[in-house]
Amino acid sequence: MKKGLLFVALLLAMQLGTFGQTKLITKTGHVWFNSKTPTETIEAHSRQAVSLMEMSNGNIAIEIPIMSFVFPKTLMQEHFNETYMQSRNLPKAKFSGKIINLNEIRFATDGTYNAIVEGDLTIHGVTKKVKQTGSIAVSAGGTKIKITSQFKVAPRDYNIVIESRFANNIAALIDVNVDIDFTK
Repeated sequence: MKKGLLFVALLLAMQLGTFGQTKLITKTGHVWFNSKTPTETIEAHSRQAVSLMEMSNGNIAIEIPIMSFVFPKTLMQEHFNETYMQSRNLPKAKFSGKIINLNEIRFATDGTYNAIVEGDLTIHGVTKKVKQTGSIAVSAGGTKIKITSQFKVAPRDYNIVIESRFANNIAALIDVNVDIDFTK
């Protein structure tokens, strides 16, 4: 009887330890984008994405300082921030949403799971409802969680105006990649 109670208490403590830490936070998420046209390829990276994920309910939020994107050429970075993104007035891009197939993801079991998120994507001061797919890789017995996603964004959907003289240099659809690592 005492062994049974001890086992139940131990099991409960283990579950509380696993489920008690349902919020994961990182400040070093990697987000990058690229635009490929026959004229030019443009790519920029930020490793300053702040992200929060609540494993218990699937809520997820990501915020990226626009000025944190680094380009291979200083002039590209300057044009991006001043001409296209107006980063001083519109300093952040944000996603706030929910993993809608949360019941298919086992945060305590190593493996890679398909994820579907829905929410609001805000870029350049414009918010749009989006639904995207990605993956959640769980490793090290559930202590490491990696979220990845790839999707396309049309600058015109977010009121980002491309000057006609640069229309051939910037793709109508920009490839966006998200790579966020959480550690419990």
